[in-house]
Amino acid sequence: MGISELRLAGSPGRAKTEPAGALELDLIRRGVLDAEAAAHAGIMKAHCKAPMDRILLAENMLDRDTVLAAQARLNRSRLLSRVQVAQLSPVRLDCAPQLLIKHLILPVRDRDGVLAIVAGAPDELDTAWAHLPSGLDQARLLVADRGVVLDRLAEIYRDPLTAAAQARVPDIESCRGWGDHPRRRLLLICGGLALVAAFALLWPLVFLACLIGWAALTLFVSAGLKCLAYVARMVRGPVAPVTGGRGLKPPLPRVSVLVPLFRETEIAHALIARLTQLTYPKCLLDVVLVLEEEDALTRQTLAQIDLPPWIRAVVVPDGHPRTKPRAMNYALDFCEGEIVGIFDAEDAPEADQITRVARAFQAAPPDVVCLQGVLDYYNSRQNWLARCFTIEYAAWFRMMLPGMTRLGLAIPLGGTTLYFRRAVLEELGGWDAHNVTEDADLGFRLARHGYRTDMVATTTHEEANCRPWAWVKQRSRWLKGYMTTYLVHMRAPRVLHRQLGPWRFWGFQAHFLSALSQVLLAPLLWSFWLVLFGLPHPLDPVIARPVLVGATALFLAVEAISLTIHASAVTGRGHRHLLPWVATMPLYWPLGTIAAYKAVYELIAKPFFWDKTCHGLSLSVAPPPPRRDASGSVARSDNAAKLT
Repeated sequence: MGISELRLAGSPGRAKTEPAGALELDLIRRGVLDAEAAAHAGIMKAHCKAPMDRILLAENMLDRDTVLAAQARLNRSRLLSRVQVAQLSPVRLDCAPQLLIKHLILPVRDRDGVLAIVAGAPDELDTAWAHLPSGLDQARLLVADRGVVLDRLAEIYRDPLTAAAQARVPDIESCRGWGDHPRRRLLLICGGLALVAAFALLWPLVFLACLIGWAALTLFVSAGLKCLAYVARMVRGPVAPVTGGRGLKPPLPRVSVLVPLFRETEIAHALIARLTQLTYPKCLLDVVLVLEEEDALTRQTLAQIDLPPWIRAVVVPDGHPRTKPRAMNYALDFCEGEIVGIFDAEDAPEADQITRVARAFQAAPPDVVCLQGVLDYYNSRQNWLARCFTIEYAAWFRMMLPGMTRLGLAIPLGGTTLYFRRAVLEELGGWDAHNVTEDADLGFRLARHGYRTDMVATTTHEEANCRPWAWVKQRSRWLKGYMTTYLVHMRAPRVLHRQLGPWRFWGFQAHFLSALSQVLLAPLLWSFWLVLFGLPHPLDPVIARPVLVGATALFLAVEAISLTIHASAVTGRGHRHLLPWVATMPLYWPLGTIAAYKAVYELIAKPFFWDKTCHGLSLSVAPPPPRRDASGSVARSDNAAKLT
């Protein structure tokens, strides 16, 4: 990112700069950095408060070896290679490995046995000593590449870092205990199912009437919640961009973005191309590709790509459960930013997305610790399933979530285009490694601890799941996670009520109970079509026909409300082609019921199983969305040349 993009980000237009430091002067004196480039770097440093070595590398002014050699000279130290670092004996200190990772410090015994530290960021050591064990500042200083230091620390502290990733969340807020006694859990569930089956066999009509009554009640609750959220959204309009006064106030925050990858060889190159479109200052951007140790193919694919210095890979040691939240927990310790975001492998974020997020955080009160962007699909014309999926997401992210936020309700998060204040994320223990819908769970854990989530006006385009069985597998994982999240948070209802307050507590109940009940009991609600067409209904012997007709009217009214919300969500310029397909949405929901039954089975038999979603099925259908500048206008193609 150059000076022009920095100004687009909202920073002051005057070319404020900082005087050249020791590193720049050394490089200028040796003829490897010219004065004009040094002045450019000084402007970046004045606005970004980034170390000079990061700026020089991110702006492609110098190569890594040249910068490392200069740092070693200035510190009168030796520059170590990866092999040389591995040959030195590590020294374990009485401190958490996360602290050493944060400050890029590896304590070792040098060749002569003297205590030394291998520093991956020697220019930042002055701020590190206060947080490290006393006396370490007297150790001999050695210099190595950041990646070398991090890899060696990950190797030395593999076991404690892996264990922490699996159990960061407190036991009371995690579902990991479900795996401790699988036989007892299975016996209890089978006993409960046997009682339900006995009741159904002894009193079939009463049992059916109870189920249909509950389905109708949750249908009514769902309709009420939808109407309230829809009205709140329509009255107050869409999520407005946050300007934060004149724009971003320097110093700009450093932002880390986690991109979990697992068997994503088909879209790795497209992912890197999309990430390079981001216009946030690259010296403040830390993109972490989160790879699994056993996924050798994806690691080999990325090894063949010349990654820019602000994109790096973190390999997660193999372990259980093998889930996305466990991988993100591990990678969180290796993040550098004070803001942590999440992208999925197939994401195509708007070019100025991180700029908008940084601006929103600067303008938001301290209790807003999470920002949720809008998710959309770039292959909505591929087939009918992709069209319906896009309509569903448009209604959820453009209508329901903004409306629920404005009603003051706690909201379940989406799995991507999420940004957190890192300090709070670490305070809460990150993600529950055993919950397969870790995003929804985290949204309510934030609310329970007094924090708020807000929407931010930026869009990320994804690939809509456009194959029926792949869709069912993905949706079953989401629904299993919803069931898990509800059960975990309802372990102590009184505590939950006290933490959330009455309004958000009952909003939690309304959202989860209605969402899960509707997909599980949908076939019973479909039985009201029999009444509509004048056909006999199974409940005719026990329920008067006028009551059934009234229930049918409720069923049709809710369908009309849903169709109205869906139609409103796709009236914008980018979605109008979907309007004719809104009427087909009732044919789309039966897939959700199939997924729900699959989710119930997996919740019983394999609660921590992560059913992987296949990506890369439609990259040829539509290109990524156009890049946009900070004002929201489509950027001209010649601006691409200014990006690093």
